Amino acid sequence: MLEGVNSRLSSMSSSAGDREPGIPLDNVKEDIGGPTCSGDYSRHDNAICSGDSEVKSSAVVKYSAAPPPATYALLQEKTDLKLPPANWLRENPQLGTAGTTVLGSSSKSKPFSSFGMAYDFIDCIGDDVDVVSDSENIKKLLKIPYSKSHVSMAVHRVGRTLLLDELDIQELFRRSSQTGDWTWLKEFYQRLIDQKWQRKKKSKENWYQKAILSKFLYYSINGDGAAEPVSDMNEGEEENGAEEYSSSWPTTFTSATSDAEEPDASKQESVSVDSKFALDPVMSVPKEQNLPTLFNEGENSQGLRNDFVRNIMWTFEDIHMLVGSNMPIFGGGRYPAVSLRLRDNNKPINILTGIDYWLDNLMCNVPELVMCFHVNGIVQKYEMIKTEDIPHLENSTFSTRVVKDIAQNILSFLKSNCTKEGHTYWLFKASGSDIVKLYDLTTLCEEAEEEKYQNPFTLPVAVLLYKVASNLMLKARQNRKHNGTIRTLLLNCVKLLDQERHPQIIASAHYMLSELFQLDEPPGEDGGESLRAGGSEDSYSDEDGEEEEEDLTEDDENDSYSNCSRPQDDSKAVAVIRSVGELSVPEKYTSTHQIRPSSAFPVSQDKEERCRHVLSYVLKGLKAVDGSIKKESDLPSADPNTPIPLKYEDVGANSAPEKDISLLLERVEPVQSDQKHPTRSGMIPGSWQHRMKLQLFLKASKAYYVLSDAATNLLKYGRALRYIKLSLQCYDAYCSVSGALHPQVLHFHSQCLSLCGDIQLMLAQNANNRAAYLEEYSYQTKEDQELLHSLHRESSCQAFSMATDLAMDPEYQLFVSSKCYEAAYELLVSEALKDHTSDQLSQVLKRLGNIRNEMGVYYMNQAAAMQTEKEVKKSVSTAEQELWKKSFAFFEKGMKDFEAIGDSTNTALLLCNTGRLMRICSQAHCTISTNDSRGEFSPEEALYYNKAIDYYLRAMKALGSRENHSAVWDSVNWELSTTYFTLATLLQDYAPLSRKAQEQIEREVTEAMMKSLKYCDLQTESARQPLYQYRAATIHHRLASMYHSCFRNQVGDEHLRKQHRSLAELHYSKAVSLFLSLTDAPCELLRTLLERVAFAEFTMAGQSSSVAKLKSLTGAMDIMTETRHAFQLISKELLEEQEVSCDPPAAESADSPDVASGSMSGLDLQEVIKLISVFEPSFSFLLLQVIKLMTTTKRKPSNKDEEMLKTYKNVYSKLLRAEKNAPLLSRVELYIDLLQQLTTQAGSDGSGTQKS
Repeated sequence: MLEGVNSRLSSMSSSAGDREPGIPLDNVKEDIGGPTCSGDYSRHDNAICSGDSEVKSSAVVKYSAAPPPATYALLQEKTDLKLPPANWLRENPQLGTAGTTVLGSSSKSKPFSSFGMAYDFIDCIGDDVDVVSDSENIKKLLKIPYSKSHVSMAVHRVGRTLLLDELDIQELFRRSSQTGDWTWLKEFYQRLIDQKWQRKKKSKENWYQKAILSKFLYYSINGDGAAEPVSDMNEGEEENGAEEYSSSWPTTFTSATSDAEEPDASKQESVSVDSKFALDPVMSVPKEQNLPTLFNEGENSQGLRNDFVRNIMWTFEDIHMLVGSNMPIFGGGRYPAVSLRLRDNNKPINILTGIDYWLDNLMCNVPELVMCFHVNGIVQKYEMIKTEDIPHLENSTFSTRVVKDIAQNILSFLKSNCTKEGHTYWLFKASGSDIVKLYDLTTLCEEAEEEKYQNPFTLPVAVLLYKVASNLMLKARQNRKHNGTIRTLLLNCVKLLDQERHPQIIASAHYMLSELFQLDEPPGEDGGESLRAGGSEDSYSDEDGEEEEEDLTEDDENDSYSNCSRPQDDSKAVAVIRSVGELSVPEKYTSTHQIRPSSAFPVSQDKEERCRHVLSYVLKGLKAVDGSIKKESDLPSADPNTPIPLKYEDVGANSAPEKDISLLLERVEPVQSDQKHPTRSGMIPGSWQHRMKLQLFLKASKAYYVLSDAATNLLKYGRALRYIKLSLQCYDAYCSVSGALHPQVLHFHSQCLSLCGDIQLMLAQNANNRAAYLEEYSYQTKEDQELLHSLHRESSCQAFSMATDLAMDPEYQLFVSSKCYEAAYELLVSEALKDHTSDQLSQVLKRLGNIRNEMGVYYMNQAAAMQTEKEVKKSVSTAEQELWKKSFAFFEKGMKDFEAIGDSTNTALLLCNTGRLMRICSQAHCTISTNDSRGEFSPEEALYYNKAIDYYLRAMKALGSRENHSAVWDSVNWELSTTYFTLATLLQDYAPLSRKAQEQIEREVTEAMMKSLKYCDLQTESARQPLYQYRAATIHHRLASMYHSCFRNQVGDEHLRKQHRSLAELHYSKAVSLFLSLTDAPCELLRTLLERVAFAEFTMAGQSSSVAKLKSLTGAMDIMTETRHAFQLISKELLEEQEVSCDPPAAESADSPDVASGSMSGLDLQEVIKLISVFEPSFSFLLLQVIKLMTTTKRKPSNKDEEMLKTYKNVYSKLLRAEKNAPLLSRVELYIDLLQQLTTQAGSDGSGTQKS
């Protein structure tokens, strides 16, 4: 029983097509398309019972051009169908094309009907649908085991979808005989078939049957129409008209023109086809308007339009089919829809007619058939038959299960053997034969050395492959798993087409191929694994293996069926069904060939390889476009094999980038309406070539940009500059053919300029590798040369030559880099992009700040170098001042850039660098006296040092606190401390006594020293901590020395003298304790202690009592014993140096002029010797004075005093007897020993070592 019919059917139809001999004709159709309107989308699931089994069938109407079904008119008995009704042959939406086609063109299917449907429902093609075809072709295939009629069909594969079309070989030969095409196929066909078989001419009886069927249908929609006689003339016209319209086969894609007009016609066609089908889904451009369509629009309209009244998605068991049908559907009866059939009462229904009726109703989901019986055109009676009862009618009984098996076997057979996308396969069964053969016409054509475009299916197949790929491209943006499939489709599409005839599709396909490779994201994401999984029979990497596999399959098929056909015929067949009876055997054929299970896509981890793929496709696309414009010889272009050198000129270099940018900003304005002049190569603006070149140039520019970025990351700066040069040349060509620049394009251009700036900066900073960079820069691949050749057809590509040339001068490279960044910035803040905010602006500002810092540092270093190179310190030169001004200006601009993006860290660094510049200016202003010695500290020096301090303080203020950026904070802190210290030192050492009083200088020195001390960070553990400790110790030492000097020179003011004395003591003690904590400053420690001893001696000189003097001397002796620590450090370093010098290899490696001065161990031997020369007399004097005072004292000495005196005498004796010319190490060790004795004695006496 028919189940699930619970909603009104939308309008559906089918055409009966050519019938087998002896089978009455039912419905026919003509070439007039119905009104474009969307039908109802309804779905019904049917289960047709047949014996013990059932067949599942369901249908969904995808499109309908007919109105809802109207109730049919029940004709009265004895109505004469030979007489026409009043409305006969008038266009009627209820009948669609069925009523008028009868007397029009042939009822045969068009050769490209499946392509028209495929184009309309491109989403279904490739994956969702197994078969796309006219319903007539489906019926003809399923009737093969029951019919002796011939079968000739073209089969094409797209993914897992098969497109079936009737291939009228006889008609093809008849139409192509004028051109001489297909002679190879004619010969092959004549060998293949029975020579006697020819197309049977339609008899008058045949046309008579058509006429009464047409009149019956018109009566059925207009029961009241009065009958009118049919004149003989009309009948004659019917026959002539039938003959005239019988041909439905196109010639080899040429219009019906004379031989002389043929070349023009083919040109016209190639333009029309390309413009009609190319680019629409991929490029956002309007379709070409007012261009001729693919075929003539006259009587023999054979276009790729979908002319069916209905397109239905029919699922028969597990087979999904998209079928086209023109069957008229009426309302009435027990069901919402019925099909009408006219039968001659004298002729019983046979099995072929029964299958026809059953399949038509199944495809259109019509639950009931209304049969009108007539005798010689006189209506006799009506009979209503349910669809599920049709297989059980008398004389036409058939098993629905067998029909299902036939369908599954045929589909499996075709899917197993029609394996190559883009190939035209021919399924052929001769009339009366039981053998079905499958040929690959594309391969036969190649073997016959025929041109591929002589196959009339080539272009429609290529266009379909292109359209399916275009459709998948839209999905691929969300899911890249389709990329392998798209690539295969497009490669097969390009393989089919001739570049001279179809350059637009080829160019567009290559552009789409280039779009498949992700340039801006790493592979392996978004299902990258699935792309690499599995192989594909049509991925071109495994082509050889594929051929072998198919050959094996072919041999197996031929071996098993060789006994049913002549060997010479079988050798050409891809596969053979030896007997049509096999199709009725369940699962006799199974689809062994998995059609594109998981197309392999060349996913490379190497970014350069991906870009090279893109560029190769772009180049092929450009060649296709160039070939369609003019011949190469007509163009003033360079040899593609000769690289074109681009040199920069220094003249006007400063203004060139701004000029380029202003030109580019002019291009952002709206395109002027009169811009219709051809481009340099002859392209018309707005043409498909123009649009395609824009896309290809931009794609190439992006690929080269990615290559340049990758090379930059690999530190291959020469290669990176070459790639960014090519990228900008592509962009220049793009600008020269583009009327206006899209904001996204301008964004990309600013990225290119920014990267170019990065590369030039890196080249300037790595001047040592210049030879290697030059070699990388000069290299050029053949592909790059060819691409450049194509670019030069449109532009000289000189606009950015200044920015992309490899200069030898670091200053010029820095200048170019800054100009690139400035240009990028100007673009981003231009009118065109001001509303398109992005992170790019802050990045460019950061780069601008950085390059300005680099240039400031460069000029600052130049000024410092000029200063050191001067032999005699004269006044500041103009050149130096110019360098300072340049450096300062760049630092100022850089600070503004960083402040604009709120980058406090980098702002602080630039302030720090400006501070350093001020110190260099100060050093340049130092005065030289007449005897070439350093003069007094000048006011200019003081001015610049104070400016430096201001900048460092501003830097600290910008940072806020150490937590924000500890490294920069520590650096600024150190520089600030250093500046204060240097200022104080110069004031102290070269006091400007000619301008200031001693007291004022002392105050300024003290103030500067204390500020320097304030910024000495002694608490934080860092690499600089020992430096801070050393500086703090030095500051205390210098302050102590200054107060010591003041104390000695002060006369009169006793209060001030006491103050100076206590300050000197305080700073000496702090200096000593800090020096003691350091292990690498023994000389400084020794000097400070000796000065402190001298200070104690000077204090003692002013004392009169022996007791006070002895106390002062004992205190000085205690200070002297502390020098033991300094001598121990000196001894340790001398020993280490001695060990190293005793080792011969080490001695050789250390053979340098610095060894003599002790620099190897960091010890200044000359300084040590000088200090010892002060130490010895001072130590000797102290001992002598103590001994004198202790021996001349009037009070009786205690035992302790006697022991001490004995020790002093012993030490003094050893010191006097010491060898004056002894080695330095021996003398140092002697001092350590003597000082140790004094320390031990003082320790046993219970007295401390540190007394003031």
